[in-house]
Amino acid sequence: MRKIIHVDMDAFFASVEQRDNPELRGKPVAVGHDSERGVLTTASYEARRFGVHSAQSVQIAKKLCPQLIIVPVRYAVYKEVSQAVHRIFSDYTDLIEPLSIDEAFLDVTENKKGIGLAVDIARDIKRRIREELQLTASAGVSYNKFLAKIASDYRKPDGLCVIHPDRAMDFIAGLPVEDFWGVGPKTAEKMHRMGIFTGLQLRRCSQQHLREVFGKMGQIYYNFARGIDNRPVETDWIRKSVGCERTFEEDLFEPGQLQAALCHTALELEGRLQKSHFEGQTLTLKIKFHDFTQITRSLTTTQVLRTKDDILPLARKLLEQVSCSPGRRVRLMGLSVSNPRSDEMHRGEWVQLYFDFEF
Repeated sequence: MRKIIHVDMDAFFASVEQRDNPELRGKPVAVGHDSERGVLTTASYEARRFGVHSAQSVQIAKKLCPQLIIVPVRYAVYKEVSQAVHRIFSDYTDLIEPLSIDEAFLDVTENKKGIGLAVDIARDIKRRIREELQLTASAGVSYNKFLAKIASDYRKPDGLCVIHPDRAMDFIAGLPVEDFWGVGPKTAEKMHRMGIFTGLQLRRCSQQHLREVFGKMGQIYYNFARGIDNRPVETDWIRKSVGCERTFEEDLFEPGQLQAALCHTALELEGRLQKSHFEGQTLTLKIKFHDFTQITRSLTTTQVLRTKDDILPLARKLLEQVSCSPGRRVRLMGLSVSNPRSDEMHRGEWVQLYFDFEF
């Protein structure tokens, strides 16, 4: 039986800011760009009690929590702390799969310290993060990645939860489908219309029906409802996309403004592609309107996309598919390249690949 731990740093960016500035401790803090068009990257637990959360407009957050303290993003600091956390992980196992800058899976079935119980390893990792970095993390322990991830979210913050194989089916039975990995708001809404609200109700659906409704994900949901997840902890990741976004100081709708913004975004994307040594064959345009509704348009080509000259003509074709007007103004524009050729996939250390800029 495998022993998998999922470790998730608690309100990571905000917690680092509170650690480094004692005056912020115990106060509602958010990290982001404090401007009319700014968006938050994370919020402390004190701020979350007011309904403040990541990816939220700064203006909305301030209305929910007038006393909110917004501090600027310090990615270099967060990356340094993340590397320190991973050095702690590596004292126990080399089988580490980073999911992002603040969370990772660890396979401790065979571990460097010869510790028999995974929960003891998780407890020791949490202790060291607290003592060495003055931060807290939540950890989940189980026999696969799906359940370990669910467990780490179960008792946040500073939580530790174990889902034993003998109790897994009962645990999953009472789990809201919204908590299943891979079930977003739209999928949850579709499940609700089908009368599926819990893991037990999902388990009662046939494999064929789930595949008919949800395609390939239907098989995954079928397996998850039964506690099945055979994915290994992968120490090498495959970079799948590189992109950038621009949030405008004022909403745009005039064609000339949008074309200029598209050119700037394509140029920024070219720099990101070169820096990460990435190339792909699919270009995706993301547009967010003034009412926060958003659309994406994609185009796949037989040629690889490396430079602005490769990207911009395709981006213009995608923009032609978007209807903009004074009543449907654009708040944000993003471009990303994905679909790398299989013989040119690049492996390496995890890095932040999607960026959000004020324009």
